Amino acid sequence: MKSLKRIMVAYGLLGFLCFTYPTVHAQPNVLLIFSDDAGYADFGFQGSEEIKTPNLDQLATEGMRFEQAYVSAAVCGPSRAGLLTGRYQQRFGYEENNVPGYMSTSCLPDDMMGLPLDQVTVANYLKEQGYRTGLFGKWHLGNDDQFHPTKRGFDEFYGFRGGARSYFEYDDEHPNHRQEDYLERGFGNFEESEKYLTDALADETIAFMKRNQDQPFFAMLSFNAVHTPMEADPKDLKEFPELTGKRQQLAAMTLSMDRACGRVLKALKKLGLEDNTLVVFTNDNGGPSDANASNNAPLSGTKANHLEGGIRVPMLMRWPGVISAHTTYPFPVSTLDLLPTFVQLAGGNVDELKQLDGVDLKPYVSGENQERPHEVLYWKKENRGAIRMGDWKLLRYPDRPAELYDLSKDESEVYDLANQYPDKVRDMYKQLFDWECTLDRPKWQLKRKYEKDAMERMDAYRQAKTKD
Repeated sequence: MKSLKRIMVAYGLLGFLCFTYPTVHAQPNVLLIFSDDAGYADFGFQGSEEIKTPNLDQLATEGMRFEQAYVSAAVCGPSRAGLLTGRYQQRFGYEENNVPGYMSTSCLPDDMMGLPLDQVTVANYLKEQGYRTGLFGKWHLGNDDQFHPTKRGFDEFYGFRGGARSYFEYDDEHPNHRQEDYLERGFGNFEESEKYLTDALADETIAFMKRNQDQPFFAMLSFNAVHTPMEADPKDLKEFPELTGKRQQLAAMTLSMDRACGRVLKALKKLGLEDNTLVVFTNDNGGPSDANASNNAPLSGTKANHLEGGIRVPMLMRWPGVISAHTTYPFPVSTLDLLPTFVQLAGGNVDELKQLDGVDLKPYVSGENQERPHEVLYWKKENRGAIRMGDWKLLRYPDRPAELYDLSKDESEVYDLANQYPDKVRDMYKQLFDWECTLDRPKWQLKRKYEKDAMERMDAYRQAKTKD
């Protein structure tokens, strides 16, 4: 009788534990938080004493901060294309932002501008491993239905297809004239939110995690903060009385984003999934200081150029059991590395994936491999290009001589050493050119004023010939 009672108590305790604690599956979850147009120096964990980011600062103490994290492009769309495919986006012609109405008419029409359909995304790969996948926020990889996130590996989508939109609800008093800017749930279900957009995206991410807590999930929280328009939540402006103008707006928008990150991370912990989730925070490109008053110090340059301020970004990673708390990683990494890292973590075999340019970061961040993940990194946009070999970086321009910097001594790119090391300039220039020879042609390019002028001159010439 006593034995039977012990058995009943044991089963009761087991049932209680199973009910009380969520199921921990073998495959870790992945939470990728992606900000937009943030300045390199505009976070507390990056040294800012002006911008308040307590929740991301806490994440930095719980994981690893990367000192030299790079994106594969200095503007939004191509950078996202590289991250989602693990490949240099120039390999498949995605070299410029897909801006309808502003692209060259000699290339693809507007509705064909997007992530090429033959490219496989990280969401596709993770679905193959049994993950539930969701994207919340900015897409910017094609406005046409064929490029929709739910057709590119994401099971769920709540956000907008374009590159920027208002942080407030569109209505009769606050109209919108672009279809790609409306908020959309799933495919084709457009519905605006009364909430401040940063908060709405965090709410949707939390709801997704709750719905999928008993299976592995990949959640990409793709904020449009702190991209223009500069529209802060009024309550957050009061936190920065010492600031004015765009800088005050930026500080308030960053605080709102940080608070949203904190809510998502707290929800993850409340669900009991914190120890079984890889969390990554990073940004899509350097801050456009003129547009949103962002600060990229001590780096030179801004969004849209290949100086460090255009391509080096803040990046944090918390990976329980793999990464030690409060650590830094000194060597260059790339957002191209996120796909192979996530796929390998999920149980996939990265060696079987073809033509990846990223690498699995786990052996490097865990300390198992002491070498650099990359000896060489490349950037290209039309005639401009850059290459980093070790700590040397070459920048190529179409209208002036190339520049050479030793980033180990000059991360601000102040001292051009090209005249002192002509052989190194030649060798790096050649390697950059050799890499470019492996790339696809750009599928679209921004219209140039000279194109319009040339067409006008040609029309005038034809009219003159007709009169003759």
